[in-house]
Amino acid sequence: MLIRNFKPTDQHDVIRLWNKCRLTRPWNNPILDIKRKLDGQPDWLIVAVDASAIIGSVMVGYDGHRGWINYLAVDPDHQRSGIGRELMLEAERRLLHKGCPKISLQIRDDNEEAISFYESIGFSRDPVFSFGKRLIPDAPPYSPDGG
Repeated sequence: MLIRNFKPTDQHDVIRLWNKCRLTRPWNNPILDIKRKLDGQPDWLIVAVDASAIIGSVMVGYDGHRGWINYLAVDPDHQRSGIGRELMLEAERRLLHKGCPKISLQIRDDNEEAISFYESIGFSRDPVFSFGKRLIPDAPPYSPDGG
């Protein structure tokens, strides 16, 4: 397995992985999410590749105050083999290199498997509520089958 930076030719396979892992939602267009990441921090969209197939991804962000993790995905056929842990170690390495003091992330409250994973690698629940406000709608709504 190789961990490397995302390449534009990876887009289709990465979105297919996100769909397979059920990370996409109709109100978040993954094509736009990738474009926005590449426009802002292109070296912080990371993929795991095995025999030229994309089997994992993580989108890392740093705003000068906190590091953020989005789209951590491992192909279900490759889960529980250490790929998610390796992707997170690479994310942490890059964030530490920038002097990032803390990583934050959001998990849907019904995703017990993800909660268990993050707890197993040293994350703990912060006593906070997560709020959001959309400034730019991703229109048209994204559909995993056609978008």
